Amino acid sequence: MKSGAAWLASAAPEEVDAFLGGLSENALMALPWLFEFWALPHQLPPEGDWKTWVIMGGRGAGKTRAGSEWVRRMVEGPNAAAPGKCHRVALVGETFDQVREVMVFGESGILACSPPDRRPVWEAGRRRLVWANGATATVYSAHEPEALRGPQFDAAWADELAKWKKSEDVWDMLQFALRLGEHPQQVVTTTPRNVGVLKRILGNASTVTTHAPTDANRAYLAESFLAEVASRYGGTRLGRQELDGVLLDDVEGALWTTAMLEGARVERAPKLSRVVVAVDPAVTAGKASDECGIVVAGVVTEGEPGSWTAYVLEDATVKGGPLDWARAAIAAMDRHRAERLVAEVNQGGDLVESVIRQVDPLVPFRALRAGRGKGLRAEPVAALYEQGRVKHLRGLGALEDQMCQMTVRGFEGRGSPDRLDALVWAIHELVIEPGASWRRPQMRRL
Repeated sequence: MKSGAAWLASAAPEEVDAFLGGLSENALMALPWLFEFWALPHQLPPEGDWKTWVIMGGRGAGKTRAGSEWVRRMVEGPNAAAPGKCHRVALVGETFDQVREVMVFGESGILACSPPDRRPVWEAGRRRLVWANGATATVYSAHEPEALRGPQFDAAWADELAKWKKSEDVWDMLQFALRLGEHPQQVVTTTPRNVGVLKRILGNASTVTTHAPTDANRAYLAESFLAEVASRYGGTRLGRQELDGVLLDDVEGALWTTAMLEGARVERAPKLSRVVVAVDPAVTAGKASDECGIVVAGVVTEGEPGSWTAYVLEDATVKGGPLDWARAAIAAMDRHRAERLVAEVNQGGDLVESVIRQVDPLVPFRALRAGRGKGLRAEPVAALYEQGRVKHLRGLGALEDQMCQMTVRGFEGRGSPDRLDALVWAIHELVIEPGASWRRPQMRRL
């Protein structure tokens, strides 16, 4: 669905002239303040009888403007003096200063979004906005949850909830205070982070969500900003959170964390001594089948095997039948000039090699069998990451999501960790097994 702004931008000049010429003088003056005309789809309230609307997006995606306009929508009536749907609003941010500078006085704040005849008055001493119809919006800091014990509201706007230090306590106090009117509602505008309170809110049946990446609002952002953040963070896990607005789910006790993976990021790999393609085959086909994990990795074999560094180059995972993943694996070998293809054969047995050789009868192939559970098999690979001995290129987001949901107990995400299994096999082939072979003779000499 196109916004009015998008239509104007793409319309022919004569169409724009006809549209604007058909408006009365009052309508033309009101048009800049008619948010429904200019809004992007994720900035408009969803239909339905919801309690909480979470607007989750990347930096600069227009979340603050959406929150400001929603407050206007709730408190304004047909004219400046007429009552609106709501009368008492809570504005909650990380600090008083941030609420005032962003939610109230910011470029997309309530005052900037309000037309002159509807603009509320800021009462600094009482930390609140007051409208001509008597509606008020009072500022609260997420550092002081007890301040919400006592007041009561029929609407609330919580900004950047995912970074509040006392988010659980503040959110709970806000829910007790949101008790006026027939159906009190609240809006949460936030860049996602893996915090319990946000996940709990998203899991509520009464919560609705809209989402947009930073790029959705590019018409209102500096091109130099977009180019810089895309260059620096595009294709990284941090970029998926801060630019794409994706909630990254790091589970408690995970073998890998977002911080660990961001620390392993490199722009390019050096000249590699060996490259392999590792495959975790899908043994079933069809819509309900698992993906076939295909990961390409290489290693620099300078010095003793105990100091080698591996580089994860590509996640070429596909979903399809056996010939589909076999072709994808062989294509990945060709792209990276890999010297060997390794694959787990616990479930497929000889069929795995047979399918691969249907595509390329001469491919260097090694069958691998798992003797331990996924979590135990992944643990020594995670240890190499902790030592800084495995590096990641960009563009491995889906693989990294699985990594941050793997614990020693097993995988705690949805489905099967096919991408992660392929990664584990690749690192075992390149680093762990050569290191074990190097250590064993030394032990015998001792």
